Amino acid sequence: MALALEPQLAAIPVIGLIAGLALLGRGLMSYRMATRFGDTSSSAIRSIAAGEVRVAGTIEAAELTLTSPIQGRPCVYYRARIHESGDRNERTVFEEERAAGFRIRDGSGDLRVFPRGARFDVATRYREGTGLLGDEPAGIDLRQGLFDPSARRTYEEARLEVGDVVTAIGTVLPFELLPDPASADEHGGAGISSTDPEVAADLAEARAAGILAADPAAAWGNAAIAGFGIGAPVRRPALDPAADQLPIASEAAAAAAQRTFDIAPSTFVLAAGPDAPLLIAAGSPGAVEARGQDRVLLGLGGAVLAIGSAVGLAIVLGNGAR
Repeated sequence: MALALEPQLAAIPVIGLIAGLALLGRGLMSYRMATRFGDTSSSAIRSIAAGEVRVAGTIEAAELTLTSPIQGRPCVYYRARIHESGDRNERTVFEEERAAGFRIRDGSGDLRVFPRGARFDVATRYREGTGLLGDEPAGIDLRQGLFDPSARRTYEEARLEVGDVVTAIGTVLPFELLPDPASADEHGGAGISSTDPEVAADLAEARAAGILAADPAAAWGNAAIAGFGIGAPVRRPALDPAADQLPIASEAAAAAAQRTFDIAPSTFVLAAGPDAPLLIAAGSPGAVEARGQDRVLLGLGGAVLAIGSAVGLAIVLGNGAR
């Protein structure tokens, strides 16, 4: 009888061992992150200097915002997951993490953040599942084509929205030193990098032929004028004399457009450094450190669980070998 029960008895400590090791691994990662946040003091954005810094403040939109795929909320970061379950079949059918560039503002000023390669510590804001009859939970606004409508699903979404408080640790450097600003402005997207071999070959061919425009104004004409697409250009466009003339945007609107879309080469920005990853966490510095310490304690509990499960597994296997 003992031999017949052995596989069932062994499954319990094996599950405990796996869960304990997973909690321990998460605790160790949280310890490293909490240590980095705790060992770095916050800097006021107005007096910030080049190098590794910690800043905290509220999120402001930069050029654009994202729309989260599950709840359809405007945000600068999201992490979304849809899990389907059916007759002995469970699978994750959708999992995506994405961020767009944004600004952090404290009481002294604001700092532009380029999130490429960042690690995010953001709690799940929404976790709901379909009902027993397959009815969808309240509060979702799904992007079309994300799932099989016949399966039961669990929806999870984490977000950072405009107005949220965040704490970030990264490298401050002049904008002109970013290797690829277009690529650095997006995290998790499938954008085209300027280092793509086909793109690089096209650029080289255009330069050799002398057909590559020297600046955006020459390449795009009126389309390079801020506000032209919405009928309020910041300067007079070149139009046919017979065309309706567009009103020129006010000085305030022109200044806002320039601040949003034009970054001076010497402007300090926050990004990942060559030897220092960019960490972005929801909440104030105190809240981030407290959350990290709680996860460290959870990781220690995982270590205890793993040790106890390993001992239990050894006992079960030892009894089965007799």
